[in-house]
Amino acid sequence: MRWRSKGRVRLNPKLAKPVAVAVVILFLFGNATRAYAQAPDPILSGTITDLSGKTVADAAIAVRNVATGQSAQTRSDSEGRFQINDLAPGEYEVSVSAPGFRTSVSTARIGAASGETLNLTLGRALSLGDLGFEPSQTAGNAKDQALLDKRSHMLKLHQQFGLITMIPLAATVILGSFAGGKATSSTDRVVHASLGGVTVVLYGTTAYYALFAPKVSDAPTRGNIRLHKALAWVHGAGMILTPILGEMAYQQKSQGEKVHGIASAHGVVGITTLIAYGAAILTETLK
Repeated sequence: MRWRSKGRVRLNPKLAKPVAVAVVILFLFGNATRAYAQAPDPILSGTITDLSGKTVADAAIAVRNVATGQSAQTRSDSEGRFQINDLAPGEYEVSVSAPGFRTSVSTARIGAASGETLNLTLGRALSLGDLGFEPSQTAGNAKDQALLDKRSHMLKLHQQFGLITMIPLAATVILGSFAGGKATSSTDRVVHASLGGVTVVLYGTTAYYALFAPKVSDAPTRGNIRLHKALAWVHGAGMILTPILGEMAYQQKSQGEKVHGIASAHGVVGITTLIAYGAAILTETLK
C-alpha cells in the first residue's frame, strides 16, 4: 500500500485517482448542504389596510394549507404588517379578521424556494350605528346586531343575484328585436322565451333575498335606498307584465298573425324594465 522514498510516505499511485474523486464529491456535497441550510424558509408576508388605505393594526391572520391542513396564525403589528415563517410549499387559504371589519378570505401559493407577499384590504362591517341608531340604543343589543348581520348577508346575496340577472335580462331584450320581426323563425321565438324564463327565475330569487331579509325596527331609509326602492316598483311591475305580454305576442306569431293589441307593447315594456332595473343597480353601485 505504501512505499518509502527519502524518508517520506507516499500514496500508492493506483489509489490517487479514486481518492481525488472522493474528495471532490465530499467538497461538493458539503457546499450543497451548507447552501440548503442557509436557504430561507418560505414565508407569507404583507400589509393589512382598510378601504381608505389606512393600515389595520392587531388584525388576526390565519393560514391553512389546502392540501395538508397545516395551519398557522399571527397578528398584524402597529403598522398593519404581518409575517408567517416556516410554511411548506403549496396553496393556502388566508383568513383575516379585525373588530369592526368584515372577514376577508383569499388564497396564496407559496413556492418551494421563495415567499409570497399578500396585501389585503378589509371592508368595514355594517353596524346599527350606520343605520342611524344612537350609541345608547345599540350598546349591548346583541340580538339586534345578530339580526342586522343576517339582513346584511341576505342583502349581499340580493345584490349578487341582481347583477347576474342583468345578463339574461339584457340578452332577452336584445334578442326580442329578432323574435318580433317579419322574418322571425320559431327558433328565435323559443330562444327569446327561454331567456325570458331564466330572467324571471333569477329575478324572483333576487327579490326573495330583498323582501325576506330581516327588518330592523326603526331603521331609517336614506340616501340612494329610497330611489332604489322606488325603481323596484317600476321594474317589478315590468317583470310581471313583460312575460304576460310576451306570451300573448308569442301565441299571435305562432298562429301566423301580426302582433296586435296590448301584446304590441311587449317590447316597450321590456326595454322600460331593463332601464329601470339597470338604474336600480346603479343606485347601489354609485353610493
